Parts: sequence; C-alpha cells; structure tokens
Amino acid sequence: MTPSGHRPERVGEQIREEVAEMVAGELKDPRIGLVAVTEVRVSTDLKHATVFLSLTGTGEEQKASLKGLEAAAGFIRRELAQRLAMRKVPELVFRRDDRPETSQRIEELLKKTKEDSEQQ
Repeated sequence: MTPSGHRPERVGEQIREEVAEMVAGELKDPRIGLVAVTEVRVSTDLKHATVFLSLTGTGEEQKASLKGLEAAAGFIRRELAQRLAMRKVPELVFRRDDRPETSQRIEELLKKTKEDSEQQ
C-alpha cells in the first residue's frame, strides 16, 4: 500500500508547523538559538523527514543550534506522534536551509518583529 500522492506534503506541512512551535517555546536546550523552520520534506514512504532550518548567529552558534536540535530529535518525534496522532513518525534529519531567498525573507521578518516590539 503506497501513500496517496499528496500525503507526504501534508504530513511535511504538519510537521513543519509543530516543530516550529516546539522550537519557538518548548525546547529548553540553551544551545538552540533563534531558529526558523522553513520547510520539511518527507519521503514518499513517510519514513524520513528532512527539516530545513534558517539559523541566525555565528557559524559556531549555528552548529550548536543544530546539535541541540539533533539531541532533541527523540523528544520532538514523541511529541509529533502525540500531536499528529501518528503511529510511526518519520526519522528527523535537521539541515541548514542555505537558499538565499529564504535567508533574506527571515531577516526581513526578524527586523519587522524587532521594530514592532520596540514601538510597543
């Protein structure tokens, strides 16, 4: 039995939303800096998911953020299983999203957020 054509995309979007929420407020690892989940690509067999991240900070800070997320992968998978009511959650691999348009968009959003918080 093969998954329907769009299921990997739907699962990927659900994973992206949930992981973004966890990174924003639930993960307490001090190594994890400012991280934005830009995309999740799920294999057609739903066994593997690559989580693309936009990372801020120096090269060392970015590496530390990736290591912190990799260390939290088991926790994240357990949470995803509960939140998405999935029996089997894909193995998660975290990768830096180096696409220039993504980085530029994230920078613009961060600047806007900072300006908005300063005005309040």
